[in-house]
Amino acid sequence: MGSNYFSHKTPNDLENGTPYTPLPDSGASPADHCRPIKALAGIFLSVLFLSLLIVLVLNQYPQPSPEVNANKPKISPSIQMLPEKLLPQSRGVAQGVSEKTFRDFSGEHAVYPWSNDMLAWQRTAFHFQPEKNWMNDPNGPLFYKGWYHIFYQYNPESPVWGNITWGHAVSKDMIHWLHLPFAMVPDKWFDANGVWTGSATILPDGRIVMLYTGATNNNVQVQNLAYPANLSDPLLLDWVKYADNPVLVPPPGILPKDFRDPTTAWITRDGKWRVAIGSKINTTGITLLYETTDFTSFELLDGVMHAVPGTGMWECVDFFPVSTSEENGLDTSFDGPGIKHVLKASLDDEKKDYYAIGTYDPINNTWTPDNPELDVGIGLRVDYGVYYASKTFYDQNKHRRISWGWIGETDYESDDVLKGWASVQNIPRTVVFDKKTGSNILQWPVEEVEKLRLNGTEFPGVELGPGSVVPLNIGSATQVDIVATFEVDKAALEAMTEIDVGYECSTSGAVARGTLGPFGLLVLSDESLSELTPVYFYISKDIDGSYKTFFCSDETRSSKAPSVNKRVYGGMVPVLEGEKFSMRLLVDHSIVESFAQGGRTVITSRIYPTRAIDGSARVFLFNNATGTSVTASLTIWQMDSAHIHQFPSDQM
Repeated sequence: MGSNYFSHKTPNDLENGTPYTPLPDSGASPADHCRPIKALAGIFLSVLFLSLLIVLVLNQYPQPSPEVNANKPKISPSIQMLPEKLLPQSRGVAQGVSEKTFRDFSGEHAVYPWSNDMLAWQRTAFHFQPEKNWMNDPNGPLFYKGWYHIFYQYNPESPVWGNITWGHAVSKDMIHWLHLPFAMVPDKWFDANGVWTGSATILPDGRIVMLYTGATNNNVQVQNLAYPANLSDPLLLDWVKYADNPVLVPPPGILPKDFRDPTTAWITRDGKWRVAIGSKINTTGITLLYETTDFTSFELLDGVMHAVPGTGMWECVDFFPVSTSEENGLDTSFDGPGIKHVLKASLDDEKKDYYAIGTYDPINNTWTPDNPELDVGIGLRVDYGVYYASKTFYDQNKHRRISWGWIGETDYESDDVLKGWASVQNIPRTVVFDKKTGSNILQWPVEEVEKLRLNGTEFPGVELGPGSVVPLNIGSATQVDIVATFEVDKAALEAMTEIDVGYECSTSGAVARGTLGPFGLLVLSDESLSELTPVYFYISKDIDGSYKTFFCSDETRSSKAPSVNKRVYGGMVPVLEGEKFSMRLLVDHSIVESFAQGGRTVITSRIYPTRAIDGSARVFLFNNATGTSVTASLTIWQMDSAHIHQFPSDQM
């Protein structure tokens, strides 16, 4: 379809007002628009200066004994932040996006003398990541002519954020990947400061439209249109930016840096397409809704699709239907009985992904949560760990909805410079409605990852008394897939009279002992338990006699290095009558993805051990409860590495 893919039109004057006047294309080359980044020497000198200046020790976490059990609960102290002058340079905020440098350190800061072996070990074996440099948000995932495509925010020049370009890779199974040339670079005035997050929409006639946010030469956020130059090319190698971009500019009342990340479009019964965009008004997070027939001119619909006060800027908004009766996923435009709609937003202020389930009204252009107490930004999390900017797409190949998310680094920026890369994407997850609870989604690793399973070892009926730790002899546990169930002594559960209302993952951790927990697995542990990461359940009894179950991942003793973040992540997980406590863990070097109760609650952890690496990494079962025994049954598979490399140039 080439240059006639879309006719050239001038974008509509939004609501009779245009707060930003587009500038003519300057015709500059991509290099003219690349933001300067610090040279490596500058970063190393800064680190040296900091290390010589001071060794700052903050309110250290109480050091427990190597054993998991403790005599009484220990509560993590409140977190104290490093002084601003000692934190890594802020990246992204001044340009109008969320903070891209990890600065939320939970302990002392001192440069750790990483060895080459330690840094090499941190690179994952079966998660998607570029060969080098910085990556963040997943963009425009789709399935086309036999290939899964992932685009992503990428800095081709450095392992720190900046010069954002669209990386591109393809796969037949979303596990083994082939890197392709860049899809888009910041070479126009309307994206001179970054080709930011976008989404793909496949039209009924087979055309593909990609709407994405561009940061203009004046750092104004605008929405742009791009499309494949050759639809007969299954690799979608060449992309054309619409000549009359931008197609959307910030409307009146919206600040120039608060207007980004268009969703996949969905079509209404009258044949018009709608697109949602994240924004805010003061501290209220909002979703704006636009209507179009041609993706070159848009109408801003009255009001907002949804708003939640106090949640701040919404970015990377996602909106999609889920079936309340079937297991399959649904196309974004599906309209019929037996569906709910999920609204998800990435909260800029918190750097967390929240979602809620509700009802979409296409007549009034609004979405309403089923439970206002679990609204977007104040209720359920997509992932309770290190996970952000998630984006789903409908896989028409296998009739399922797939979710991608950015797993950032939680170490010091200078460490990323040393290893030469930063960030990975999660193992793609299927997303369905939880028909048993009716109140949440279920996320689960795509079935294709199971092709990497090698030899499996079963451990049936392992008895765990209070305060016990049991090693699981599988050899190295650096790349494993673990499926485990736990049964709590029923008599102990019924006999529990102690009220336990104060437990929270983030403030308690695995050393805080209760009658019915914690119990679970220790992963990425060394033989002596000097480094360990507990992933566990904790059961508490409320004042009304009901039970609450927490699912947590405790990083506080995961590494001897002081310059990495070490927190306890997690939240509550529904466990229904008759269900066993179940978890699945994907351990891949410095990544642990944990799924409880079939994916009702999910936690992603970044772990940077200094001892529990390579052949020294071990797995243990543990029960740190004081009043119950637990029976565990599990299977552990060693995992093969994925093939992730450049697409052969002679085949492109």
